[in-house]
Amino acid sequence: MNYSPVFLFIFVTMTKKETNLIQDVLANLKIEKLNPMQINALEVSNQDKDIILLSPTGSGKTIAFLLPLLKNLNPDNGTVQALILAPSRELALQINSVFQQMNTGWKSCCCYGGHAIAEEKKSILGNKPAVIIGTPGRITDHLSKGNFDPTTIHTLIIDEFDKSLEFGFHDEMAEIIEQLPNLKKRVLLSATDIDEIPEFVEINKAVKLDYLDPDKAQSKRLTLMKVMSPAKDKIETLSKLLCSLGDSSSIVFCNHRDAVDRVNKLLKDAKLETEKFHGGMEQPERERALYKFRNGSCHILVSTDLAARGLDIPEIEHVIHYHLPVNEEAFTHRNGRTARWDATGTSYLILSSEEKTPEYIPSELEELILPEHVSRPPKSKWVTLYIGKGKKDKLNKIDIAGFLYKKGNLTREDVGSIDVKENYAFVAIKRGKIKQLLNLIQGEKIKGMKTIIEEAR
Repeated sequence: MNYSPVFLFIFVTMTKKETNLIQDVLANLKIEKLNPMQINALEVSNQDKDIILLSPTGSGKTIAFLLPLLKNLNPDNGTVQALILAPSRELALQINSVFQQMNTGWKSCCCYGGHAIAEEKKSILGNKPAVIIGTPGRITDHLSKGNFDPTTIHTLIIDEFDKSLEFGFHDEMAEIIEQLPNLKKRVLLSATDIDEIPEFVEINKAVKLDYLDPDKAQSKRLTLMKVMSPAKDKIETLSKLLCSLGDSSSIVFCNHRDAVDRVNKLLKDAKLETEKFHGGMEQPERERALYKFRNGSCHILVSTDLAARGLDIPEIEHVIHYHLPVNEEAFTHRNGRTARWDATGTSYLILSSEEKTPEYIPSELEELILPEHVSRPPKSKWVTLYIGKGKKDKLNKIDIAGFLYKKGNLTREDVGSIDVKENYAFVAIKRGKIKQLLNLIQGEKIKGMKTIIEEAR
């Protein structure tokens, strides 16, 4: 790996054990170099101060707070040492996934609503995690039941702190912090500036890292365009736009859940491959939709602003505002789904003749003129396989891959990403191989277990 001089200096200030740990983690994550924000976060972590990190969505904040945390975890301590709060289930699961990919030896437990609290309690008591990651509501449930000892926690991290307040978790966070008497470090992360930190956080001598300026850099990589709809109902224009974009990945943003349901249904009726995503869906449905979008089984995700922040969905090429965003902040975070890191992207506003662009959107936007006739995009290269067993059944990625190669007669090129959840798993399979696979594995057991194995719908 090629490290910057600043990063090499940080390595010099760390012990050999810490240096080896960080290097191993970066190798496990397949990260060749850290960005300046991540390096700065690692540098200031040595100071005896709380940290407030302001950085846009998609800038790598998860790595920025997990790497410093590793230096403070004691391998000989069998108690919960750190608590990470996130405002949504998806963000909590994402953080937990990154932590597990680090493969440090420390265990974690992810706690969130819609998931059996009894299973979480069993995991906490049986696995003795060093880190608990969860939503504020579920964490207060565990604390009220005495499922873990809060007095052993020395580090509190609150990701998307501004969003947690916006979602109304003020009381839950205050209740949680009140039960953490031995905190030595608090880390708050936000994608917007925080005018005033609530007293309940008890922030102490904080160092503030402000990396919100990269929005300006993103604007150079992001192209804004408008698409005029001849009708007030913009669904025909949206369908034509998506067809013209082909099989590139696109997120369509609507302002309300019922609008997401309607738009998604109409696009499916038009034979477009889409998935929907909003807070009214059951957790397994939301996970399935995100997984299919991430692995390329579908190229279109229709969503509320729930997908605008916190979720790690790489390589999104287009953001489409079917409804105008409710405010400038929403507009910024929607657009932050694309043109991430060094990539480029395009943001489209679909406007009817009655709509006017808000003041925060440039009035002289370039207009995209859609062709009169468009063809439907080709079917996606991948389809998603559902397996009805997961981590609680001791099923892992290696088990699944071996089963598919041996029983399904697949090659490595036929199998894409594998995602093992608590109670089930998803696998990306080449579309041309799915029928053959399902025929070959019919009635077969995976790791000695009978289970449902089918194409995810």
